[in-house]
Amino acid sequence: MTKRAKHPVRTTEKSLRIIAELNQLGEARVTTLANELEMGKSAVHNHLSTLEKHGYVVKDSETKTYRLSLKFLDIGGQIRSQRDVYKVAEPKVEELAEESGELVHLVVEEDGKGVYLCRSKGERAVELDTYIGCRHHMHSTAFGKAILSRLPADRVDAIIDQHGLPQVTPQTITSRGELFEELERTRERGFAVDDEERLEGLRCIAAPIKFDSDVIGAISVSGPTARIDDDWESNEFVSELQRTVNVIELNKYNV
Repeated sequence: MTKRAKHPVRTTEKSLRIIAELNQLGEARVTTLANELEMGKSAVHNHLSTLEKHGYVVKDSETKTYRLSLKFLDIGGQIRSQRDVYKVAEPKVEELAEESGELVHLVVEEDGKGVYLCRSKGERAVELDTYIGCRHHMHSTAFGKAILSRLPADRVDAIIDQHGLPQVTPQTITSRGELFEELERTRERGFAVDDEERLEGLRCIAAPIKFDSDVIGAISVSGPTARIDDDWESNEFVSELQRTVNVIELNKYNV
């Protein structure tokens, strides 16, 4: 279910559609964008010219193609640096990656999805399809279930209504009832697990980060099934993860 603005500004919506399309294509000429978006060429050109004037797109004078500028990276970096959880957790993410040797992520929830704020690779870490700013469904990830387990039930229901429970692998939870049961298990043991639910051959464990009584994110450790044991209670990474989260929660007083 997509959110709808009560009084949408059509011009802004068109500019945002162009930005989204350029993000998908990488670069494109006016004609390509006009065809893909079913807009007039002159209208597309006007939007692009305005975005170029303000530094949000760059035009290649030789190929006549447009692409998004690094101004978005500048804005994203500033937004990330303003997050208290990032200020506190970023060095601890690096430490945990070094200790575990695996891939470690710091993730927050926004608009019902998990957004990656930082990642760090240990010496044995596998390379995944994750990058700073990318978004994933919550129900199929350890970090997502860690965060959902600390949210009110009506908020979890609203997220499910908005994004659904799409199946990503044969192990993905696709039932609302089953998800709520898994969230209860997560609360009881204090950490969440992803047992090949987003990527086959990959396991993850994650713990929520709370500042006072509010869950503001989660830390996850990911690795191949050959290295991350599914005997969760004796898993060697759980204690390292929980120690890291404990330090982050205590360090919030230094922000």
